[in-house]
Amino acid sequence: MKFELNAYKRELQGSGASRRLRRANKVPGIIYGGAAAPALIELDHNDLLLALRKEAFHSSVLSLKIDGKVETVLLRDSQMHPYKPLVLHVDFLRVDATHAIHQKVPLHFVNADIAVGVKLDGGVVSHAMNEIDVACLPQDLPAFIEVDLKDLKGGQTLHVSQLAYPQGVKPVMHGDDDPVVVAITVKKAAAAEGEEAAPAA
Repeated sequence: MKFELNAYKRELQGSGASRRLRRANKVPGIIYGGAAAPALIELDHNDLLLALRKEAFHSSVLSLKIDGKVETVLLRDSQMHPYKPLVLHVDFLRVDATHAIHQKVPLHFVNADIAVGVKLDGGVVSHAMNEIDVACLPQDLPAFIEVDLKDLKGGQTLHVSQLAYPQGVKPVMHGDDDPVVVAITVKKAAAAEGEEAAPAA
C-alpha cells in the first residue's frame, strides 16, 4: 500500500507557533536523517489522523510532497493528545533506496482457529509478540509478516527465526536471542484425571 501526504515547510517554531498551527487544523512535524539538514514541516491534521489510523501507515515507506518536492520517509514517532483524537506532533526519518533500514512491522496471525493444537489438543493460542523488527531495503519493506498457525501443535512454540519472511527481508536478531513469537498452551489435566481413583479406606 502506498501512502502520499502533502506537507509544507514551516519557518516558526516553539510552543506558541505550534499552538497556532493546531488551531488552524495543522500538525507540526520534522523530517530528519540522511545528508540533508532537518526540515520543519506542517501537515493537514485530518489527512494525517486518517492515515495514522491505518496499521500499514506505521510500517510503510511514505511519500511526503513538500512544496512540490517528494521526500521518501518512514514514520518514526507521533504524539497524540491524552484523550482527544488530536495529533500534536509527528516525526519522519528520511530513507535512501540504496541503504537498508530497520523498521518494526506488525505480525498477522492466521489459521489460529484450525491450528492442530487448538482443534485436536484443546490448546489456547498465546501471543508473545505482535510486531517484529526487520531489516531490508526500503522497497522491500512489507506492510506485515504473516504467521500461519495451522500446523502448530499443543505445547509447541514458534520463534522469530522460524517465521517466513519475504525475499530481501531479515529479522533483526540481538546476539543469540531467538524470542518466542507465539505458542499453543494446553492446560494440564486435573491431577486425578487419567489416574486411578484412590482405593476407599
